[in-house]
Amino acid sequence: MAEFVTVDQAEGIAVLRIARPPMNLIDLQVALELAAAAHEIAADDSIAAVVVCGDQRIFSAGDEMAELARLTSEQAHAMVEDFQAALNSLARLPQPTVAAISGYALGAGLELALAADRRIIGDNVKLGLPQIKAGLIPVAGIRRLSLLIGPSHAKDLVYSGRFVDPKEAAALGLVDEVVAPDDVFESAMRWAKQFTAGPRLALAAAKRVFEAGTHGHDRARREWAELFGTEDQQVGTRSYLVDGPDVARFTGR
Repeated sequence: MAEFVTVDQAEGIAVLRIARPPMNLIDLQVALELAAAAHEIAADDSIAAVVVCGDQRIFSAGDEMAELARLTSEQAHAMVEDFQAALNSLARLPQPTVAAISGYALGAGLELALAADRRIIGDNVKLGLPQIKAGLIPVAGIRRLSLLIGPSHAKDLVYSGRFVDPKEAAALGLVDEVVAPDDVFESAMRWAKQFTAGPRLALAAAKRVFEAGTHGHDRARREWAELFGTEDQQVGTRSYLVDGPDVARFTGR
């Protein structure tokens, strides 16, 4: 039974919530609970999309430095694979995911959000990867950040560990939408709901292509061909041909 991570579901949307007050810091236990929750969501065909959040005040202030300060080199080597995989778990979900970010998304918290397909923040949020100031580096976010905002900007943020305000975050492309603080969760839910009647097999295939990185062209050929013969492809293409887009009723088969 998870202690700090909860999953609620309504109308095909899963809400994955970090609930470790007051700062929602991510230690190994929280990371493993996030990974386990993601595994359960991935296996649930009734879930069309996922909203990831903290509470109204804060998404996550980042790494649990008290835990990291106690680690030996041997312990760090033993845990790093699981920790990195957990922070990347949103990218492996077949469903579209959106991070609803309030207050702060720092360190491991921002790394988790970088693995989502979309990031929506309040106009009072601070973001950053300050691990360098603790003599560390982001374990899961450097590559994703570089792909998202470019190597030069990514190096600036990682090397300096500085915080980014909403205006700069939007300008960099670090986030996709900036809204009033009270509207963050509802905006994320609104984005997620567009997929409740969507072609889930095709969405999952598209996510796998994005995640394939430099091998995306090869992966796209395979994913495209494998969609043929599915019920969704047959229904979708025939409906598109006869009635145009946004009419097909997809079944996820």
